[in-house]
This record gives sequence, C-alpha cells and structure tokens, in this order.
Amino acid sequence: MKNFLEARHITKRYANHVALSDVSISVPAGQIFGLLGPNGAGKTTLIRTLNRITMPDEGQILFDGHALCPADIHNIGYLPEERGLYRKMKVGEQAIYLAQLKGLSSKEAKARLTEWFERFDIMPWWNKKLEELSKGMQQKVQFIITLLHRPQLLILDEPFSGFDPVNAQQLKQEILRLRDNGHTIILSTHNMESVEQMCDTIALINHSQVVLGGEVDDIRRQHRTGLFQATLHEGTLAGEPGLYEVEPAESRHGEHNYLIRNTGGLANSDLCIRLARQAQLVSFCEKLPTMNEVFLKVVGENAKWSDQQIENKQDK
Repeated sequence: MKNFLEARHITKRYANHVALSDVSISVPAGQIFGLLGPNGAGKTTLIRTLNRITMPDEGQILFDGHALCPADIHNIGYLPEERGLYRKMKVGEQAIYLAQLKGLSSKEAKARLTEWFERFDIMPWWNKKLEELSKGMQQKVQFIITLLHRPQLLILDEPFSGFDPVNAQQLKQEILRLRDNGHTIILSTHNMESVEQMCDTIALINHSQVVLGGEVDDIRRQHRTGLFQATLHEGTLAGEPGLYEVEPAESRHGEHNYLIRNTGGLANSDLCIRLARQAQLVSFCEKLPTMNEVFLKVVGENAKWSDQQIENKQDK
C-alpha cells in the first residue's frame, strides 16, 4: 500500500531537551493512523513538524511522494488540541473568513458550511458569537473549519475531548466516512477504545522515540497472553495443572463464563477439546489484549528501560 506521508529519522532538540529522537513513521494513504503516547512523549512536536510549524533539526518528511514544501500545507487540515477560534466573532462570519484563508470563495465557503452545519445540527447558531456556544458545539465548528477545504490529509489532535458520548459517536462516524471517501487521517488520542474502533495502523511514541508501530490487529496478536473465554449453560470447568488454568468470570442470563489461561502451550483446538470434555460449551474464543492494555504494558516496559539507561550513565 502506498504511503501518503512519511517521516524519516526526525530529530528535534530544544536547548538541552530532545523532543524527538530519530523518529520514523509511515502513514498509508486512505487510512486512519493513530499517533499514541503519554503526555510529554513528543507527539505534539511531531505533529507541528508535519505541519511545518516547526522544522526538524535532522531528517526528512515526504508528502505524497515528494519532500514536504510550503505549498503542501493547503492539502493539510489541522485540528490542534488547543482550540483557537475568535470568541467574540459570530460563528458563520469567522467560519467563512477562515475558509477564505484556505482558498475558498465566500459563496463556495457558505455553501459547504451550510451543508456541514445542517449535518451537525448547529445551523441555528450561525449568527451567534462563539462564546455563546457550549464547548462541544465550539469543537464541532472548528472540526468543520478544519476539513472544509477538503484537504487530502487531516491531522486531528484529541478531537473527542469535551464531547458527550452521543456527539463523540457522531464525530467518529464522520471521521470514518472521510476515510472511506479517500482522506488520509492522523488521529492523536489517549482514548484507546477509539483507537481499536477506528485506526488501521498506529505508532506509539515514548521518551521521544517510536517504541511500537504497525497494524492494530497485528499488534494485539503480538501481545497475546494466552487468555481465552469459555461460556457454557450448565456444568463447571476445572483446570489441568501445567496445561491450563480456569477462573470463573461474571455470569449473565443463565450462562456461566470462565477465563482460561493456556499455560502449557496447547494448540487452540486441543484446548477447546479438553474443555468440551468437561461441559457443553456455548462459545470459546481468545481474548486478545485491548490497545489500552498494550499501551500500559509497552509504556511501562519502556519506562523501566529508560530508568535503567539513566542509572547506567550515572554509574559511568
């Protein structure tokens, strides 16, 4: 698959602080790419570098096959985590103004804005000042402005912050629709549930470096723990020492659930057969770790490694 955006060996320093250290990512065209990491890891610096807000000290950024240049910024829509609309200005007026900065005529901007405002049910607020809108409605306005000029690449930094579940779901559906219509999207978020639901590939940054990357499903499989769930209507399950452990889980609607940990390296089919000999199984499936569990595991291990590196340097 073609990579629409690539960052190659990006390093960025501020005085004695290294914000990015030899960071490389590849963002496939027409996909949602999750940019993950704890606070202070370097995500915002990378996003600003991709937008040419700041320039790297080392490395190169490729945009649609060529070195990123000022003209490419027109094809990027950036929604920063820190929102930046004019609070005293009327919503429709400033939306048209900002759209004109992206090259749209007033007429075309109003037509596109009307379509989006009706879709998000905020048309009645067109002549209201921004400060009269709720935080969630303000974010809807800025989201619309970000994509109004139909950029090829969208960079969304914590787009769900402040949304209630209903509006967050609406925004997720719109982002997925944009992807299906051919847009490439970089999604920076701490919401790991959204990552599982939406992202095709991810990169996890910690301590200024990429510590994990790839397709979401592959990453979850790579971190599998040998945990399974079995459901049965009646009967009980017991473990076999050295082969598998059994732990009762929450039961619902007359069905009994068990967590099974494969400790003996049995093939999945063999494990299922051994369990079926004890009771009538309704279902049997592997429980892959969530992206939240993977995140905590990788960041925790990386933190221990970094602390050890610091100790080694101090010993020298």
